[in-house]
Amino acid sequence: MAALQGRRALVTGAAKGIGAAIARRLAADGAAVILADLDGDGAAALADEIGGTAVTLDVTDNAAVQAAIAAAGTLDILVNNAGVDQHAFFTATAPQDWQRLLAVNLLSVLATCHAALPAMQAAGHGRIVNIASEAGRQGSRGGSIYAAAKGGVIAFTKSIARENARYGITANCVAPGPVDTPLVRAGIAASGEKLLKAMQGLTLVGRLGRPEEVAAAVAYLSSDDAAFVTGEVLGVSGGMGMGG
Repeated sequence: MAALQGRRALVTGAAKGIGAAIARRLAADGAAVILADLDGDGAAALADEIGGTAVTLDVTDNAAVQAAIAAAGTLDILVNNAGVDQHAFFTATAPQDWQRLLAVNLLSVLATCHAALPAMQAAGHGRIVNIASEAGRQGSRGGSIYAAAKGGVIAFTKSIARENARYGITANCVAPGPVDTPLVRAGIAASGEKLLKAMQGLTLVGRLGRPEEVAAAVAYLSSDDAAFVTGEVLGVSGGMGMGG
């Protein structure tokens, strides 16, 4: 039997990149997957491919998040993957930049968990997996607000793990390092191969990660095999996080 057979999962930012890989893996493991993304067409196309359902969702709209979670019904698995980044030194950023990055990367995680947890508590079971980043553990040169948001995700995840263990709910983070996604490839195309080499050099294994490798970690934390794992940060970073 597939490891997640009969489980209902919602993945944010599921239309492409890491989110798409997560949606594919959870579906392959037997879960009924709801793909939520601002790109509703992209989410719908992938949902058709994997036999899931799609919802167009702006994760910064709290009312829309509450409505989407309510429509999804009781979730067994919630994966918060939606995120944005901005490469700029802190003094070159503006308050509107901070607000956008915190809204997408941190506040949306609070919103989805706030909406999903009561039903999970009533059911006596749940798996929450939040996609953090090694930047949230080590900081990021040129990505201070992103790092602050992801650090907040880590602290929040540990806190809800403490609060919800008695309900049979686990909450964990996956912290990717540099991963080969369309967004990363666009940055490399714009900046040249020097950026690729620099990113590869951040890892011990000397390459970018694959979205499927992050998805495998999410699938594990979503499964019964990880029932004794909560409040943890699982680095999927090729050794980048060994110092953090």
